[in-house]
Amino acid sequence: MNLDYLKVFYVVANNKSFSQTAKDLHLSQSSVSLQIKQLEEQWDCQLFERTTKKISLTPAGEILYNKVSKLLSLMNETANELQELKGIVHGDLKIGASLTIGEHILPFILADFNSLYPQVNMFLKVYNSEQIVEKLLNHEINLGFIESMLSYPALQHVPFAKDELIIITSPQKKFTQSSDITIEELLTLPFIIREKGSGTRQVMEETLRKNNIDPSKLKIIIELEHTEAIKSAVEAGLGISIISKSAVKKELQLQTLQQLKVGGLSLHRHFYMIYHEEALHLTSRKLIEFIKDPN
Repeated sequence: MNLDYLKVFYVVANNKSFSQTAKDLHLSQSSVSLQIKQLEEQWDCQLFERTTKKISLTPAGEILYNKVSKLLSLMNETANELQELKGIVHGDLKIGASLTIGEHILPFILADFNSLYPQVNMFLKVYNSEQIVEKLLNHEINLGFIESMLSYPALQHVPFAKDELIIITSPQKKFTQSSDITIEELLTLPFIIREKGSGTRQVMEETLRKNNIDPSKLKIIIELEHTEAIKSAVEAGLGISIISKSAVKKELQLQTLQQLKVGGLSLHRHFYMIYHEEALHLTSRKLIEFIKDPN
């Protein structure tokens, strides 16, 4: 069994693309196709369903993918443990983070971590909270960073930072006479909101319920998947939104966005690290230790 071929198969399965895999691995597309063909011939089964528009795993491909995922994770863990004997923190660290954390919180943390452990190769990708949990359970990432507490007994949840959600509006288009409004007024305003599965949306809905506000009564006019899209829509005067204060610091300073305050409504939350305790390797543990005690 050729391990390099298995690695190529794993990347193709993740990318769902032969051409993108060729670019990522600096191979020709014909070489990628040949390696997959040789794997299929070796086991006498088809690993991918191919159409003109996309590829997907066959049932046999799903079985191989799950095994290869565990194999590569074990190899990485073994390499880390061997390096630990030499006193070296080394290896790959795959991180999944929700949008706000991935764009506005983690880059600064990872920069400081990198200065301590320059031989750690870090890979950060942005997903929503549900996707992060799924990828942890499938051993596709080592650590997850999400915006809300999720109930998954197999995973550890550790709060690592506090955040505040605020209501933003355009200073150019006034939906209210004052920047201080009541809950009743809030329910009459046009809302731009994150998609289902977003940690920000989940926290917002939970907090509203704690304040005896039914989220279904919000006047939602559009759902968007990205924070930047929401900020642009609010700036354009399409409606108001609830967003992390850390994501709009620059806009508030430049006064392209304005904060609305609702009497009696406080939208605070924690950010969480989530992970498989038994699946942690050295680099993951070092990052967790660093975040808990950066000094």
